[in-house]
Formats: sequence, structure tokens, C-alpha cells
Amino acid sequence: MKISRNPETVHKPVAPYVHQIEVTGPQKWLNMSGQLGLEVDGTVPENPLEQLQLALENIKRNLESAEMDVSDLTKLVFYLVGDFEAEQRRKIIGDFLGEHLLCTTMIYVVALAAPVFKVEVDAWACKDI
Repeated sequence: MKISRNPETVHKPVAPYVHQIEVTGPQKWLNMSGQLGLEVDGTVPENPLEQLQLALENIKRNLESAEMDVSDLTKLVFYLVGDFEAEQRRKIIGDFLGEHLLCTTMIYVVALAAPVFKVEVDAWACKDI
């Protein structure tokens, strides 16, 4: 079972997320490597927001291959390089998550594995079995 919480002793979330998700009982976990804004054919969009959209689509594809969906996500960590228009970034992430709230971290970094990459997203998911 997954229980989402925002403890009263911790500040309110500053965006759509929860501070913690407690997991108890029998589950299956899916830990993904950092997902890039990389097409199946190896191409990388130049636009960082398109890379973000694609990285999230790759997470969804990973979830589907494990018979899971976005509602099973428990944590996302975003690694971003350069400037991202905040409102557009929030919309892309919000459209992907819908009403689902999970634990998130967003980190701006100097570089990723190659200069072409502007986004990498780590994801964890858990599903009751």
C-alpha cells in the first residue's frame, strides 16, 4: 500500500508534489535509469522543452513495459541544463502527471553525459501486487 503525506511539521509543498510516500506490504518496484530526451532512432531535439517532453514519454514507455502507469510513480528527479521557461516546464510536467502527486526533486546542473542533452529524469515506481 502507498500512503502519501505532507507532515504538518514540514512546510507546505511549493509545487504539486508530496513530501513523502510510505510503502508497506507486497509491491513490485521499478527503478529506471535516467531517461533522456532521446528518440528511438537516436535523434535528440534541439529544444530543451521538447527534450523534457520526450524524457517523460520515455518514462511512460518504461512504465508500460512493466505493466505500470503514471499513477505508480513515487519519485521523479529532474536534472536540467540551462534556462527552462518555468511556466512551460510546469505545464509539460503537469500534463504528464495529471492529478497524480509524487515526490519530486529538480536540480539545475552544468552538464549531462553529452553537451546535446539538456534534460535527464530519474524515476521510481511502485505497484501493489
